[in-house]
Amino acid sequence: MQQIFRTIEKVAPTDANVLVLGENGTGKDLVAQAVHQASRRASKPLVKVDAGALTESLFESELFGHKKGAFTDAREDRAGRFEAAHGGTLFLDEIGNLGLGQQAKLLTALQNRQITRLGSNQPIAVDIRLICATNVPLAELADERRFRKDLLYRINTVELLVPPLRSRPADISVLARHYAAQYAAKYQRPEPTLSAAALRKLEQYAFPGNVRELQYTIERAVIMAETPVLQPEDLLFSQLESPSQAAESLDNLTLSTVERNAILHVIEKHGGNITRAAQELGITRTALYRRLNKHAL
Repeated sequence: MQQIFRTIEKVAPTDANVLVLGENGTGKDLVAQAVHQASRRASKPLVKVDAGALTESLFESELFGHKKGAFTDAREDRAGRFEAAHGGTLFLDEIGNLGLGQQAKLLTALQNRQITRLGSNQPIAVDIRLICATNVPLAELADERRFRKDLLYRINTVELLVPPLRSRPADISVLARHYAAQYAAKYQRPEPTLSAAALRKLEQYAFPGNVRELQYTIERAVIMAETPVLQPEDLLFSQLESPSQAAESLDNLTLSTVERNAILHVIEKHGGNITRAAQELGITRTALYRRLNKHAL
C-alpha cells in the first residue's frame, strides 16, 4: 500500500491515464478519488461511470450524450458523462466488462479527444483525465478476444494493482478501528474498542470480500454489540462470500500455499512476463519455471 501511495503522488500531478486493478472490495474507487484529489484537476468534477452496467443501447447516450429526438425517449438535449467531466476526471469502473463494440467507440473518443452526441454531426472537444478500474486480471484483459489491445495500451499508461486484504493483515486492525469509529458516529453509539481476541479473529480470516466485507462486518458489530468492547462473538462474517474462500484462514496457509500465491500474484502483476516476475521474486527464470512446474501452474 505504501508503494501505491508513492505512485499516486508521482502520477497525480500529471494527466497520465491510470488503470486500477484489484479484486472486488479492495477500494479501487478510493484510489481513483485519491488520484483526482491530488491532481491539478481537483477543483473540477470527478465523474464516475459503472461501465459494466451500460448496455449497448445506453452506452453512447450515457457517455456521449444525445440530441432531442435522437431516439424515442430523447425529449431534450442531454450532455453525456464525457462533457460532464470536462476539465476534470472521468472514472470508468469495471471497464473489463465492456463489449468489443463499445470499446471501439470509446477508443475513438479517446484518440480524437472529442465526442459527438447521438443525433448530431457536430463534434465536441473534451478535456478529461481518464482513470479506469477492473477486477479482471491483466493477463485476461490482454486477450484480444476479450479486450482490444490498442485500447488497453491507451488506458494503461500507469497501472496500480491494489492488493487483497488477506495479503496485508497488518492493515486489518487499523481499518477495523476506523470503521468502528465511523459507524459509532453514524448510529450515535459509544465508540467501541476491539478486544485482543476480536482482533485475532479478524486477522486470521481470509476476507474474500476484502475491505468491503470488513467494513460491513464492523458495521453489524457496532449495531448489534451489547457491550462497549467488541468480542469475537460480535464479529459475524458474511455468508455472501464463497465458503471455500472464507475457510482459508491465514493460520491454515502452508508454506507451499504461500509460495504458490506469491508466484501467482507477481506473475499476474506483470501480465504474465516471466522475466520481470522472476526479477521481482529475486530468483532466476529457470528457478521460477521449476516452481511453476512444482505447483502445476
